[in-house]
Amino acid sequence: MVVLAELAFSASDLAQVRFAVSPMWEVAPSFRLLTSRAGHPVHRPWIDQARPRVVAAGLDRGWLAELIPPTGYVPDFLNPAPAGPAPAPAAELRAILASPADRVRADLDHLARHQGHLGPRLRALHADPRGRLSKVVEDIERYWELALAPYWGRVRAVLDADIHHRARTVAEHGAGRLFDDLHDSVSWHGSALRLARRKRNMPRDSTGAGLLLIPSAFTGPGLRTRVRPPDPPQLAYPARGTGRLWEKRPVAGARALTPVLGRSRTLLLTELETPASTTELAHRTGLSPAGVSQYLTALRDAGLVSAHRAGRSVLYARTAAAETLLEAASA
Repeated sequence: MVVLAELAFSASDLAQVRFAVSPMWEVAPSFRLLTSRAGHPVHRPWIDQARPRVVAAGLDRGWLAELIPPTGYVPDFLNPAPAGPAPAPAAELRAILASPADRVRADLDHLARHQGHLGPRLRALHADPRGRLSKVVEDIERYWELALAPYWGRVRAVLDADIHHRARTVAEHGAGRLFDDLHDSVSWHGSALRLARRKRNMPRDSTGAGLLLIPSAFTGPGLRTRVRPPDPPQLAYPARGTGRLWEKRPVAGARALTPVLGRSRTLLLTELETPASTTELAHRTGLSPAGVSQYLTALRDAGLVSAHRAGRSVLYARTAAAETLLEAASA
């Protein structure tokens, strides 16, 4: 028997449907992938690069290891409702830090019912949310910098492309087609959204208004939901194009950028297919370390490269703007 949950929509609710890209919605599913020790057909290249840094930092044995179990419920306070279309990680971390103590305790109680117990760190968090949340946020921030920030430009390009596709679907076919195409477990029926295989119903009197749709590169193949008034219901779904996220991309067309950026800067952008340090880039390109540093500074000032500390090294990565630029040049 297929379990169906329904979320009713008034005209006002439909008017308040919006999309958002949320860094924090990527934390829990990506952490599960890194700590599962299981292979993954899509994310294996990322796992192979990010896992050693996460393990070296001890994050696989810290707060996140207790807060994010291998399967099942993840505490809602880890996924605050995005305040805008693309909040910065720092803004979402501040929202987590500001979580009311009674909400943190309620989420931990729910987690304990699912898992059967709480670990020592979570028992301490339950006893003193205000005093311990800063430790949780520190670990999330560290995980973000090591595992996700160096790749965020590439991930963000996929998420933005998904939203653009969905927005065009609404413009050409209406909201009903949007919901029907979102996921095979989601369908639009009359004035309600139906979600298959969800155990609990979603009556409107227990949710906020509207709906917040969050494309995700690491959520999948199922959906993740958060229903906690007064926030709008949040629905994270697998973004289109995730299957090609880590594929090697053709760089032949990038030569068209050489007259604009210069040969060395263009070469460095193409070499940043994966995040790398100045030393690595100098070794791979034959440029001097001083020259690489100078060119990276120029690319960073132009918004095409970002820098992220990983232990004693600094990893440089392409931004979403650079990914778009290279894709356009190779088209």
